[in-house]
Amino acid sequence: MSSRNPKRIDAIGVRHLPDRLQDIIRRRDTVLGPGYQFSETIPVEFVSSFGAHLVDRDGNDYLDAYNNVQGVGHAHKHVVDAIWRQMAAINTDTRYPQKLLVDYAERLLATVPAALSKLSLPCTGSEANDLAIRVARFHTGGEGIIATRWAFHGRTREVASFSPMLGAGSALGPNVRLIAAPDPRLVGSGCSLDDYMRDQVRSAIRDLERHGYRLAALIADSAFTSDGIFTHPVGFMKAVVDEVHAAGGLYVADEVQSGFAQLGDSMWGFSRHGVLPDIVTMGKAMGNGFPISGVVFRPEVSDEFGQKVSYFNTLGGRSISVAAASAVLDVFEQENVRERVVSTGATLRAGLETLTRESPYVGEIRGSGLYLGVEIVKDKRTLEPDSARCETIIKDLRDRRVLISRTGPASNVLKVRPPVAFTAADASRFLETFAVVAKHTL
Repeated sequence: MSSRNPKRIDAIGVRHLPDRLQDIIRRRDTVLGPGYQFSETIPVEFVSSFGAHLVDRDGNDYLDAYNNVQGVGHAHKHVVDAIWRQMAAINTDTRYPQKLLVDYAERLLATVPAALSKLSLPCTGSEANDLAIRVARFHTGGEGIIATRWAFHGRTREVASFSPMLGAGSALGPNVRLIAAPDPRLVGSGCSLDDYMRDQVRSAIRDLERHGYRLAALIADSAFTSDGIFTHPVGFMKAVVDEVHAAGGLYVADEVQSGFAQLGDSMWGFSRHGVLPDIVTMGKAMGNGFPISGVVFRPEVSDEFGQKVSYFNTLGGRSISVAAASAVLDVFEQENVRERVVSTGATLRAGLETLTRESPYVGEIRGSGLYLGVEIVKDKRTLEPDSARCETIIKDLRDRRVLISRTGPASNVLKVRPPVAFTAADASRFLETFAVVAKHTL
């Protein structure tokens, strides 16, 4: 066992794992750099996958209700075949004409409002948000950024400066102001959520200006994932965006986690609110696990930047990445993915609500489509967070080979975020397993 971080390894019970896995963990701790963590408590070595399933070395099938990066399914044959065909042919970058690239850009842009007509292709969600804010600053001449109080938008130095979820060890920028997540329970009597969120934004803008910062952008994850998952009621974003525009700022819709029909009733989370972003960022499920991300702009926001600033991403927009992303769109068209998300998501939510209706430890079930949050509390009346019980539930589910995670400032919201490949049979298995766990935890 490495002497550099023994507590971390002891905490996951390494001595009780098979010898092979112990050896991997010890070697991993010796060679990997800082910040690497396992998904949840006890690590599992997976060797194969399909749909929403991961299979370990002993042939045990785990239901993956957490990893939506492989959105249309782990090892989806159509995506895998597209990647191999392209790899066997050519893999050039965006400095060369590629019909595949142009075809893909046209198909992707057809899924967003017509006013959003320019696409850039980095590799990761962090890079996408980094570019979005860079363009916003250039276009507005401002530096101020507004984000929600526990948001996560990425890990580059720039993006980390407005990602408070990273914790106290990751400093926020002096030009960053935080607003509350759109939790209707925070709204006082006689006030609407629209008014509450508008007032939050107004106060943030005033404080930025007081300290010499003109507003560049408000950036918001369309599912407010790290804040605890808040998808309803829809419509409040219009008041927020109007306030941002009145101050000369831009609205950046971060769809890295919530995009590609994860919320079910639309391809993109922002469209549920009836608003038009100035910039949209996307990633994760875009290439079904192959590294590609996107930034979509209104041309009046991005054109001058493109004329005066050289932006090039060596790996962004390469032929293989675009082939993977194009294959993902094929699957959406061929398998009626969004309709499946709506149906399966409704089944999943209804089942969770039934199983937890009488529990004094569930404050609320939130979310949309296949993006659900179950708030675990010590007392339903006080809503005091119970992160320990939340962790126990995750562990008990994992012991029964169902994988989920958690979110929220207090890490007390069960995050049920399966790939959009999740089927009705998967939902049934999940609910049957959850019912067993709920009997002794909820």
